[in-house]
Order: sequence, then C-alpha cells, then structure tokens
Amino acid sequence: MIKQSFSLTKVTAFSLSQSKHTLFTFHYKFSKTNMHASFSARATPTVKHVPELSPEEMDRVREQTFQKYTSVSGLGERKGKGVAIVWFRNDLRVLDNEALFRAWVSSEAILPVYCVDPTLFGTTHYFGLPKTGALRAQFIIECLTDLKRNLVKRGLDLLIQHGKPEEIIPSLAKAFKAHTVYAHKETCSEEVKVEKLVTRKLQEFVPPSSGGVGNEPRSLNATKLELLWGSTMYHIDDLPFGCESLPDVYTQFRKSVESESRIRNCIRLPASLGPPPEVGDWGCVPQVTELGLQSEKVSKGMKFIGGESAALGRVHDYFWKKDLLKVYKVTRNGMLGPDYSTKFSPWLASGSLSPRFIYEEVKRYEKERQSNDSTYWVLFELIWRDYFRFLSIKQGNLLFHAGGPRKVDINWSQDQTMFDAWRRGQTGYPLIDANMKELATTGFMSNRGRQIVCSFLIRDMGIDWRMGAEWFETCLLDYDPCSNYGNWTYGAGVGNDPREDRYFSIPKQAQNYDPEGEFVAYWLPELRALPREKRHSPGMMYLKPIVALKHGYTKKTGDSKVAFSSRRAKPEDNRRKGHGDRRMY
Repeated sequence: MIKQSFSLTKVTAFSLSQSKHTLFTFHYKFSKTNMHASFSARATPTVKHVPELSPEEMDRVREQTFQKYTSVSGLGERKGKGVAIVWFRNDLRVLDNEALFRAWVSSEAILPVYCVDPTLFGTTHYFGLPKTGALRAQFIIECLTDLKRNLVKRGLDLLIQHGKPEEIIPSLAKAFKAHTVYAHKETCSEEVKVEKLVTRKLQEFVPPSSGGVGNEPRSLNATKLELLWGSTMYHIDDLPFGCESLPDVYTQFRKSVESESRIRNCIRLPASLGPPPEVGDWGCVPQVTELGLQSEKVSKGMKFIGGESAALGRVHDYFWKKDLLKVYKVTRNGMLGPDYSTKFSPWLASGSLSPRFIYEEVKRYEKERQSNDSTYWVLFELIWRDYFRFLSIKQGNLLFHAGGPRKVDINWSQDQTMFDAWRRGQTGYPLIDANMKELATTGFMSNRGRQIVCSFLIRDMGIDWRMGAEWFETCLLDYDPCSNYGNWTYGAGVGNDPREDRYFSIPKQAQNYDPEGEFVAYWLPELRALPREKRHSPGMMYLKPIVALKHGYTKKTGDSKVAFSSRRAKPEDNRRKGHGDRRMY
C-alpha cells in the first residue's frame, strides 16, 4: 500500500447523473420487484448468503466454467524444466491466472505458495486502526480454502506459510531450487516495497543448475521474481499512453481505451497443472483466532462467501439465473438486499474473480439475451476500477496524503469523539447510522451509502477524510487501496479532478433512495414502529444529531420532502452528464 501515508479500502462512486424521471422509474421498479423483499423492515432480521446458491450448485457452476476454459490440446507440449513457484497475493483464483499459466509452461513442477503476512494484520498508518478486520479476514480464509481445493482438483496444492513474504519466498526458492517465482504486480508502495525485498533476497541465492561460475554476474544466475499484470480489465501494456501520462479526467481515459485498446482474452489452462514438488507439510488454512482476531458472525444482512467458486456462482446467479444484468443500471443505486447490484467487488478485491471473465460473460449475455445500457454499465464501472489502479501508479503516495494529489491545504479536524460517533452509527441521522451499522455487521455498504457517509464525515462533520478511509480499510470485504483512496480523495475534494467536489444532502438522498424508510428501519429496529414518513426525521424518538447539516432540513418543517436549504439547491445533482459511478459493487 503506502508508507508516507496510510492504506485503505475501496470506497465507491462519488458521482452520479440521473434525472428525476429516472429516479422515479428506479423506485417504481425497485419497489415493485422483489429486489429487497428478502429484507423487510417488519420481518425478523435474516442473513442472506451471496451468492444464493447451494454448495452443490456452486461446485457445478465452477466445474462447468473451468471446463469451458480448459484447453485439451491447444497449449502445446510442456517443455519447461525444474521448479517454479507461484506466489499468490491478491489473485486467489485458478481461472485467468497468468502467473499460474506461466509457471506451468516454464517448469516441470509448480509450487503454489501463500504467505500469511503479519503486516496485513497490524495497524493502519495514521490512526492505528486494524488493517484487516475479522470479517475480511474470514472472507480471505474462505478464499484460501477454496483456492486450495481447486488447486488440488488440478493436480496441485497450496503451501501456506506464516511470515513475511520477503523471508518465506527466498527460503522456499533455495529449498526447492526454483528458477523463477511468478507473482502478480501490485502498485502501492507497501506492496511494491515487499516486491523489492523479495527480489533482493532472491539475488542472494544462485540455484545449482544455473552454475553461478565464470564471469557472469551473480544476479543473472539468481532465482528471478517475474511480476505479471493481471488485476485489471485492460492490460497495462495495451494502454494508449504510459501511466505517467494518464489523463486526469476519467472520461478522457475511458474514451481513449475504448477506442484505442482491446481487452485480452482470458487465459486458458491445461486439464492438469501438476505435479507439485515433494512437500512434507503443506500447512493449513488458518482460523481467524490464529490471526490475533476475534471471530465475528454476520447476524443480519448479507453474508458473502469467499472463494473463486462463490465468485463464479455469483456471476452465474446474477447474470444468468436471476437475469438481472439487463436492469443493473436502473437498480444499481439501491441500498437493501443482495440483488440491486452485482456485488462482485469482494471477489474482485481478493482476486478470486477476473475482470476479464466478467467482460466475457457480459459479451456472451449481450449475444445470447440482450444488449442495453445496463450491460454496458457494468463494463463502464470496471473501467473506473482500472482507472484507479493505473492512477495509483501516476500519483504514488500523494494518493494517501491529507492534501491528496492536488496538495490541497485544508485544516481537517481529527476529533475522536465525532469520528467514533460516525463509525459506530451514532450520529443521530438514521441514514448515516444505518449504513455504518451495515458496514460493521456485514463488511459491505452500498455504493450510494458510501457516497453519503463520506460526504457527511467530510462536509458536515469536517473530519479528516483519512480517518474514514482507514475505517473502511478495517471493515470492508472489498478493500482495495487504489479504489478506496482514489474515491476518498475525490469525495474530499483533494483528488485528481477538482470538479468532483460533491456535497450529498442527507434528506434528499433519503427521499430518493429510501423513500419508505425500509433500509433505516431494517438496520435501526427502534424506527420500525414509526410511520414511514417519520423514519428519516424521527425527532425526539431517536438520537440527537451530533452536528447540524450544512445543507439539510429547513428550520420550519424538518420534512425530508422539502429537505434542502435553498442556499444551495440540489448540490449533489450538479454533475456532468454521463460521468458515472466509480465502483463495482
């Protein structure tokens, strides 16, 4: 991640363009379908698994998908020698994994390795919050369990080691006389630092087969760390410009790559990736408590299942079984239930799901069912994800500084009492509190919710945006430093594009996206008994607001239907048409 700053999670889009008519259509469709019928404010709180498939159905989808991407004879003869190591990082998948494929091509035996790095379970850079909370840790554990199982099915296994990669990987390279370590490239400074340390330690070891004699420099004979690009839909080598020349405005970037770049095909794999080298003890996937965390169970809302099998199952469930892709753009700003949006982000962040696979499934859907604005919009938002990844290379650690990439000088407050009220969902504003309670309970928050709570923390409370970013890092299942910090800098008005300085009016957001108060009543049970029109403005029936809104309820009415101050009409609607959302949630 970073070092002169901190690292954090992936926030969502802080912009959207929709007309009043579109918003009305959205509410009509959203309320008339069963999009959030599974989560009723009146019902006993339930847990919905994502995906909503049985283990047997997920296994079937995975096997069918793997079979589709298995090449029987087209990969040629395996001519590699010796041992190659695959160092798994944020790429916990078999499908479309170039590191795995390159290792297979270049070796006689593959050693897959995952390092349980204690650094990931330390504290954040500025404010000392846990870098990884229990819910994301559990999700990663499930990803590792599934990866291990899928590798075994392909003739391999997963060696799990506890410790720092810069110590473990060189040690294994020496023990197994590996000629190459293959891994996927990261972009933020904490991860890049680890890559450099691994390279340096590998150069101290020369495999016997390479000789290490004569006039050749020792480093030329050392085990090599080969870093591959595999985290984005568009490959970095296919961009029409270098990252140092990346456009400062997303729209310019999008138009350039859509017109001048192509998306590569998913990589096919052989039927068997084996054999692995002889390993005495492959190690076990850890329990949450072994990581220094207390186990937490999702008690209500959505429970995401970790792993590539679940990721492929969710794509199948959302695209093909429920046929929801065709209405994605209409429903994507919902807040309650599993099906208003794709929910792909946790698997994208862990690398359990390839963005190129999503692209190919979208194109297959467009061919076999229909093509419309919704099918395109999924790709549109994946391009946003790509943009933030490439932007992190251009901006470096400025992405994590208080003044952001534009080096804006703002005197942020770091009031701990105010911040604690925000993160605990005790601000006195039901829409804020419900979203924060959902985050703490499930590790997830809707795109719309992320925009709202970010705006409130920064605009209304005046709190340092990095405190919010670090709390998101702790909690979010879909934590990704590039998207998280990219979005938070935009939300704070210190990001790449100064036009992204937005204020979100809580009353208007409540009126547009939770008009019946179903979402707040679900997460704040004390509001269930209130009339629907009072759930967002409960007065003495709820906590006293911790701060006054800069642009909120009028003094006379407090009615959310006449919510904003005329001093700044529709502040969150003053955005460019077609700018779109920065998310994949």
